[in-house]
Amino acid sequence: MKMGLTKQYLRNVPGPVFGLIASQKSNIVFLEIRGQSGKYCAVGACEDVIIWDLRTGEKFLTLKGEKHEVTKVAKSADKNHIAVGYNDGMIRVFDLNTGELAVNFSGHKSTITALQYDHQGLRLVSGSKDTFVKFWDLETQHCFKTLVGHRSEGNENSIEVFRLPTEDELKKHLTKRKKKLKRKLKDSGADEEDVQAELKLEDEIQRLKPIKMSSKVVSADIVMEKDNHTKKERKLRYLISTIQCIRNMSCDYSLCSIFAPGDRHVILGTKNGKLQIFDIASGSLLESIEAHSGAVWSLSMLPDKRGIVSGSADHDVKFWNFELITDPSFSTTSKRLTLEHVKTLKMDEDVLCVKYSPDQRLLAVALLDNTVKVFFADTLKFFLSLYGHKLPVLCMDISTDSSLLITGSADRNVKIWGLDFGDCHKSIFAHDDSIMCLQFVPKTHLFFTGSKDRKIKQWDADNFEHIITLEGHHAEVWCLAVSPNGSHIVTGSHDKSLRLWEKTKEPLILEEEREMAREKQDEEAVADSGEPVVPGETNTEVGLAGKKTIETVKGAERIMEAIELYKEETEKLKYYELECKKLKKQLPAPALHPMMIAYGVTTPSKYMLMMLKKIRSSELEESLLVLPFSYVIDLLKILEVFLDSGWEIELTCRCLFFLLRVHHGQITSNQVLLPVIDRLKEKTLHRVQELKDRIGFNLAGLQHLQREMEQSADVTFFMDASDRFKTKKKKEKKKAILSIKFCIKHIIYIFIQKTWLIAIICSENFWELPRS
Repeated sequence: MKMGLTKQYLRNVPGPVFGLIASQKSNIVFLEIRGQSGKYCAVGACEDVIIWDLRTGEKFLTLKGEKHEVTKVAKSADKNHIAVGYNDGMIRVFDLNTGELAVNFSGHKSTITALQYDHQGLRLVSGSKDTFVKFWDLETQHCFKTLVGHRSEGNENSIEVFRLPTEDELKKHLTKRKKKLKRKLKDSGADEEDVQAELKLEDEIQRLKPIKMSSKVVSADIVMEKDNHTKKERKLRYLISTIQCIRNMSCDYSLCSIFAPGDRHVILGTKNGKLQIFDIASGSLLESIEAHSGAVWSLSMLPDKRGIVSGSADHDVKFWNFELITDPSFSTTSKRLTLEHVKTLKMDEDVLCVKYSPDQRLLAVALLDNTVKVFFADTLKFFLSLYGHKLPVLCMDISTDSSLLITGSADRNVKIWGLDFGDCHKSIFAHDDSIMCLQFVPKTHLFFTGSKDRKIKQWDADNFEHIITLEGHHAEVWCLAVSPNGSHIVTGSHDKSLRLWEKTKEPLILEEEREMAREKQDEEAVADSGEPVVPGETNTEVGLAGKKTIETVKGAERIMEAIELYKEETEKLKYYELECKKLKKQLPAPALHPMMIAYGVTTPSKYMLMMLKKIRSSELEESLLVLPFSYVIDLLKILEVFLDSGWEIELTCRCLFFLLRVHHGQITSNQVLLPVIDRLKEKTLHRVQELKDRIGFNLAGLQHLQREMEQSADVTFFMDASDRFKTKKKKEKKKAILSIKFCIKHIIYIFIQKTWLIAIICSENFWELPRS
C-alpha cells in the first residue's frame, strides 16, 4: 500500500509598505535633527513612523513598528527621542540617532490619543480612549500615576491659532494700561494713587486669525522659521523593484484599471462611465471615451491580448479592440493607442465583475442579483448560471487551466465552482466581512482573498484548506494583485497604503500555523478579561501600569515556583545545620537544586531575587496581583531577608509596598504578620536612610569634581606639546566637564525621584496597622 505525499506550501511574509505618506489617524510633529529646525517632520504611517525631509521630499528615516497602527507621536525635549502611541494601547520610545527601540510601555487598554513629554524629557504622560491618563518615568520605566482622562473627542475643519506673549510684553502691556487709567482718573479729578490695572485672559492668550481647511483636521504642528518651503504634490504609481513613484497622473474617479500590452499604457474605468487611456511615459491623457452610461465596475483583458471587455452599472458588457490611429495632437510621426467598440452583451442587472477564462472559451459575468452567468466567448451564447450566494458577487477569478471559477461575495463566503458542469465544489466562510478581491496564483489552484476585515488569506482550492492569514493593513482591503511567477502579492487598502508580500523558501506546516492561531486567541482572551480590581481603589483611578497578558500570568507562576523552591531548599539547609550540630562535625553539604545550578546561584535567597529581577518592570505589579495570599505571606518573609542582606533595595521596597497596599485588609487582620510588619518597618527605614546618605555623598563628590574641573580648565598641562595636541586636550576637557554636569543633573533627578519613597517610608501613618 502506497502512502500519499503531503502537499507542501511555502510561507508568504510581509515586504515593504509603499504608496503611503501619512496615516490620517496620526498627528504630525516637527523635529530638530542635526541642529536643523523645520527641515524634518515625523508622521505615523500605518504601523511605522516615517521621518520626511521636507526640502527634498524624501524619506529620512523609518521607525519600524509591529502590527498595530500609529495614533500619536510626540518629540522629547532632548531632541534625541520620539514617543509613539499605537491603537492597541502600547507606547514605544525610539532613539532618533540610531532609529532603534529604546523603551516599551504597556498599560493602556485602548487607542492612545495623547502623548506629551515634560520640559526635561524625563517623564511622559499619555491619554487613551480607555479614559485613563498615565504618567511614565522614563528612567525607571514604569507608570507612577494614573488618572481619569477625557471622555469625548471632537474635530473641526479649522485650526485655531493662539499667541502667548512673553513676560516682557505682558509687563509693557500692563504699564500702558496703568498709564491709560491714570489719564482717565486725572481727567475726572480722582486720586491717581489708587490705580489698579490687571491683565485679562485675552491679554495672556491672544487669538490669531483661524486657518480654514477643506475637511476635518486630524493634527497640526507649527515651527517658527524664516525660510519658506514649497509643497510638492505627488501622486503615485510604482515599480516593485524600487518601490518608487515614477509617474503622476490626474484622472477622474477611477473604479478599475488595467495595463495595455507592452505596459506603456494604462486604461481606467471611471465612475462616470468613461474609459480613460493614459500614456505612462509622458503621464498624459491620450483619450477619454464615453463608454457607458453608468459606473464602469470591471475591466478584463482578452487572453490573446487584442482587446478588453468592460462591465458597467448600465447593464451592458462591452467588447473593445486595441487600435493604432494617427493623431496630430499627439504626434505627427507615430500613432497612438485607442479602443474600438466591437459588440455589446445586454444583461438584466448591473454588471459588477467580468472575467475571461485563460483558454478564451468562456466569459463569466457577475450580476447584482447574486448570480454569475457564464457565456461562450465566441458566440456569447448562454452556458451556465451559478447561484448560491446570498449577496452580490463582488469579485471572481478563473484558474490558469480554466477548470475552476472562484467567487467572493458580500455574504463573506468564497465559492469554488467547476466550469465543466457548473457544480459548486465547496462553499467556504472565508472572512468576517465582505470579500472585496481575490485571485489565483498563476499555474496553481492556490488563491488569495482580501476583505473589509483587513485580512488577506491564502487558500487551497483542491483541498479546501486555509493556508495562512496575512495581517498588516489597518483598514479595508480593496484590491490585490499576484505577480506572474507567484512570488509577490501587492495589496491596496483604505489605510492609503500598498503592501508588498513576498514568498519565501520556508516550508509552512498547517498544524503549526493553527496552533499559533489558537495561542494568539488565548492570549487575546486573557488580555480582554477585564480591568483588575485592586482593594482600596475605585474604577476612577487605577494604579497598575500593565495589562494582563500571558507574560504576566507566566511571571506569577514563576514567582510561585521560586517560592516553593525557596521553602524546600531552606528546609534542607536547616535540617543540614541541625544534623551538623547533633553530630558535632561538618557533614557534606546537600546537593543544590538543578534550577539553582542552571542560574549559577548558591543560595535559595539569591535564586528568589533573580526570579523577581527577571520579571519585566512593567509586568511586576500585575504578576504580584494574581498571587494567592498564602504565597504573599511567604514573599513578605523573603523580602525581609533581602532587606537584611541589603539586596536590591528599590525592587524590594516596590514589591513590599504593592503587597501591603493590595492585601492591606488581610494583613491587618492576621496577628501572625504584625511582628513581620514591625521588623520590615524598622529595616526599611534603615536601608532607605543608607541609600539617601550614599546618594548625598555621591552628589557632594560630583559637585566637588565639577568645581575642580572648572578651576583647572585654563591650566596647560603640557607646555612642550604641539598646538594640535593642546587643541585636542582642550576638547577632551570640555567633554569631561559636560559629562560631569550631565551626571550631576542626572543624580539630582534621581534624588528627587527617591523622595517619594523616603517620604512614604518615614511616614508613621504608612506603617500603622490596627491591632486587636
